Amino acid sequence: MRKLRVYIDMSVIGGCFDEEFSKWSNKLFDEFTEGKKIAVISDIVADELENAPDYVKEKIKQIPAAFLNQVLKDKEAELLAKKYIEIKAISEKYYNDALHIAIASINKADLLLSWNFKHIVNYNRIILYNSANLMFGYKRLEIRTPKEVIFYEEDF
Repeated sequence: MRKLRVYIDMSVIGGCFDEEFSKWSNKLFDEFTEGKKIAVISDIVADELENAPDYVKEKIKQIPAAFLNQVLKDKEAELLAKKYIEIKAISEKYYNDALHIAIASINKADLLLSWNFKHIVNYNRIILYNSANLMFGYKRLEIRTPKEVIFYEEDF
């Protein structure tokens, strides 16, 4: 069975250390380390990690290389992010958030997970992001929180 490729932003990594989100972010990281899902991070996330505390930097290192896919921002992602801004899905002030969505879309991630409810995991914005994706030849991107996609083994 093909493993889901899951793009995560910095909020998911930092969420491992936040009382409100730690249960779900850590469970997701367990799924990455066990190889149940593939974590996808971009150079944007890597740059954000540079300024993070050491314990946050160490968290991403727990994922074995076989289950971590690193992708890069490129001109195509920059153009798609600008399209999101043009259609007013997000303002230019939050360009990096637009880049996360564009990079995940271009690299065909199955999901983008975030705890950013204002700019990313937001129903009205998701509709606009996906409208742009479809308009410009990309597939629809599922945008969720870790809580919505972790596997609940106790249900079986």
